[in-house]
This record gives sequence, C-alpha cells and structure tokens, in this order.
Amino acid sequence: MQRKVFGKPLVEQPVIREKLAQMFAAIEMATAMLYEVTHAMNKMGTQSADIGGRIALLKYTTTRQCHLVADNAVQIFGGRGVTNTGMGRCVEVFSRAYKVPSVYGGSEEIMADLSVRQAIKAYPKHARL
Repeated sequence: MQRKVFGKPLVEQPVIREKLAQMFAAIEMATAMLYEVTHAMNKMGTQSADIGGRIALLKYTTTRQCHLVADNAVQIFGGRGVTNTGMGRCVEVFSRAYKVPSVYGGSEEIMADLSVRQAIKAYPKHARL
C-alpha cells in the first residue's frame, strides 16, 4: 500500500493483483491437499497402499508453491524483498530458506516420480484412453 507506481498504490496495478491471486491460490491449494492427506491418514492409516504417493505429491506441490510465492513476493517487494533488514526482511528470509524443506526426504523430482508410480499402479495394464 505504501509503494506508488505511476501515481497509484502498487496494489492497484492489475499485474500485482494477479501475482497476489497466484500466491493466495497456491497457499489455499497446498493447505487443502494437506488437510485431505491428513484425513486419509487418519481414516486409512499410514500403511495404506497409496498414502506414500499422496504424501510425495503433497511435498512436491508444496515446495513448488513455495517457489511461486517466494518469487512473486520478491517481485512485488522489489529491492526490499532482497534486503535482510527493514520491511522486506520476512520476504528475504522466506525466499532464502523455503528450499531447505524440499531436500528433506528426497528431491522434488524423486517425490514427483514416486507419486506418479504409485498412481500408475492402480491402473489396469490394458487401459485405453
């Protein structure tokens, strides 16, 4: 609300509202997936055949959404988004640290591969699309 571009607050620019909408949607989607996987674990238990793939997909999705949020936040904050003091401090810390959890338990590519392999197991070998 403080930054002005072309005489208007930054938030009045359509491209900024689009970035905010992307960030909101990413967070909502990851949260919904987390609730769904948690519910599935409570209902089916952690030893269910497909829970590992769902957890892997949740991890992959969450880390990808964190990348989108960090990138958009730095773009919106501009120079403040890369300074480790002042108003952009939280954005800088997040954009520097969001990648760390993506390494726990395997890389994003490994998690994506695991989730797809788990999903394919349930399909008949001779299924036609």
